[in-house]
Amino acid sequence: MSNQNDPFTDAQREGLYRAIFERRDVRSQFLPDAIPDEVLARILRAAHHAPSVGFMQPWDFIVIDSLAVRGQVLASFNEENAKASENYTGERQQTYRTLKLQGILESPINLCITCDRSRGGPHVLGRSSIMEMDLFSTCLSVQNLWLAARAEGIGVGWVSILDQGILSDILQLPDHVYPLAYLCLGYVSEFLEQPELQAKGWRSRLPLEELVHGNGWGQPLEHQRLASYLAGK
Repeated sequence: MSNQNDPFTDAQREGLYRAIFERRDVRSQFLPDAIPDEVLARILRAAHHAPSVGFMQPWDFIVIDSLAVRGQVLASFNEENAKASENYTGERQQTYRTLKLQGILESPINLCITCDRSRGGPHVLGRSSIMEMDLFSTCLSVQNLWLAARAEGIGVGWVSILDQGILSDILQLPDHVYPLAYLCLGYVSEFLEQPELQAKGWRSRLPLEELVHGNGWGQPLEHQRLASYLAGK
C-alpha cells in the first residue's frame, strides 16, 4: 500500500489526466441501467472531499429518483429553454433548438448539489473578503464528483437552464440554501470524443497559449519553454 506522501505512479497520473480530458457534459447518451449504491456512495464521498474555504463544507447532496419530482424540474427547464432560444435569431436559433441540453428523465438518477450559505456561521475563516467563496467551494465539489464519475464509467450532465427559485421550491430548500448544480447521472452508451457543442459547431476550444499571461493581463510569458509547451511545439 502506498504512502500518501509518495508521488503518483505513471499509471495513476495517466488515469487522473484521462478522467480530466475524457470528462463530458452528457445529455443524449444515457442508459437506463441503475447505478449501484456502492458506486454512487464512492462518487458522493469524492465530492465530499473537495477543498472548501475555512473547511466549511457548504454542500449537501439531494439524490432524486422520483419521476414526479423530475417531471416538475423538466417543466421548468422547458419553460426556461424556450426563453433562452429567443436570445438567438435565424440559423443560430434553429441550431439552438436542435440541441439536447438535458437528460432529466433519461438518466436513472438526478442529483442536486446545494450550497448552505450559512454553514460555519457569520465569520468563516478565509471568507471575510470574498463572500462567494462558499459557492466556489461547492463548484469544486461538483468537479470532484464529475471526475470520480468519469473514472467509474458514469456520465454527468449539468442542467443549467433552470429557474433557481422554482427549483428551490420543487426541492423544498430552506431560504439560506442555494441549488448550485442540478446534475443528471448514469451509465452511457459512449463518451463522445469531443464536447458535444464543439462537435456540433456551436463553439470551439480556445487555444491555451492565448489564455496564459505573464505577470499581468496581456503580458507575454517570459518562460519561452513553457510558452512552447503550451502551444504544443
